[in-house]
Amino acid sequence: MKNTAITSENNPFKKATMKKVLYTLSVLAALSFSSCEKYLDVEPQASISDKNTIFDNASAQTALTGAYAALASGGYYGTTFQSIGYLNGDNIVWTGSQSQVQEFINHNVSADNSTISGAWSAIYIAISRANQVITKVPLVTDPLLTQANKDLIVGQAYFIRGLAYFDLARTWGGVPIITKPTEAATDNSGIPRSIQAEVYAQALSDLEKAEPLLTETTNRYRATKKTVWALKARYYLYRGDWANAELYATKLIADNTNYKLLKPFGTFFQNDARGTQESVFEIFYSAAELNGHRGQWQPQTNGGTRQWAPNDAFVALVNNPLIGGTRSVTVAKDNQNRWYGNLYYRSPATDPSYVIRIAELYLIRAEARANQASDGSTVTNDKIIGALSDLNAVRDRAGLSASPAANKADVLIAIENERRIEFAFEPHRWFDLVRTGRAAAVLNITDNRKYLMPVPNDQILIDPALKPNNPGY
Repeated sequence: MKNTAITSENNPFKKATMKKVLYTLSVLAALSFSSCEKYLDVEPQASISDKNTIFDNASAQTALTGAYAALASGGYYGTTFQSIGYLNGDNIVWTGSQSQVQEFINHNVSADNSTISGAWSAIYIAISRANQVITKVPLVTDPLLTQANKDLIVGQAYFIRGLAYFDLARTWGGVPIITKPTEAATDNSGIPRSIQAEVYAQALSDLEKAEPLLTETTNRYRATKKTVWALKARYYLYRGDWANAELYATKLIADNTNYKLLKPFGTFFQNDARGTQESVFEIFYSAAELNGHRGQWQPQTNGGTRQWAPNDAFVALVNNPLIGGTRSVTVAKDNQNRWYGNLYYRSPATDPSYVIRIAELYLIRAEARANQASDGSTVTNDKIIGALSDLNAVRDRAGLSASPAANKADVLIAIENERRIEFAFEPHRWFDLVRTGRAAAVLNITDNRKYLMPVPNDQILIDPALKPNNPGY
């Protein structure tokens, strides 16, 4: 599978969406992933009865593999969707000439932006494939496909769909909720957008359905009950349910045999490391299935384009031994003395995409604990003590001394600043500032309608049910 950079004028997602409402059609997934035909044998085709596409153990397993492939695609966690999370923040500078990327950095994204269109389409492909699995695998009669195996397959599909709806909700707010397989090209056309709260509710519903179907095992590349707990911790943080965010984060942190903050910071990604104890859920790539992220970050001397790079402000922070600590390994200089991001560096580009790390669970719990303390609480409050303990665990791993934060307000700002450095090249910064109401103060955004991305114009043109667009677009 070739992951096309989002700056390409030949974006396959954009081409496809100009023909059909791509989020409605698993049929069209093959157009966007033409080199992944081994994954698409179970996808419905216009000339084949859809009921025959998942019919035995092998086709069920292949269908699930196809759903994971959709997560890994260049439009989703391969490059495009992730870039929305950090290009919108304050760590990255655009070095190229494509105005669509600068729109994110300027916080003035157009509804015609092809990055937005590509991410939207890619996420709905993942949903479409998950829907096929969720609906059809339980109906398969094959002695090789036991009930236990059916549960594992369907549970993972629910997790994938839950993650997809969570990402849609935090990026666009209200979107169409589609939970049934596509039988015909027009099946999902005309479905209106649900409100953001309903989309979040769908994400939680899917995670609740996934949890009892999955086993409490450790797998860093496939969803298990533990992976569901981790995403639920993030979900509850976004929804301001501090007690549940703390509860589910603790489930992972307490499992310190399988999940640990590794020292020094670079241990989880340097020297071709993958699947370490730092990782809760990461996406695997191989020489046959490359991760397009690498090319965007690496400089020309390393075979990349360096089309986005750490900005001066972030470079100063991460190289400050009192702020960045050992996290300075995430940046390096090229032969022209220019800084570049070095989280994605492998050749060939087999770098994992890090969806959930244990560091995030520590900082989720820190924030959840701090928010449960009353305003004005100081370091004598039990929740503030716990929040500082989690924050300082992440700081200690980075070679830093304990935080000097002395009260609730200081602790929350300290956590925000820690997340900025810890997840600089992962898709958190923008969403963090929006969910905490800090985007205006930190990014100087005067129009809070820009906190949600626009629904792609090409989708609205072919399905008027998506109107109106988000306010401000």
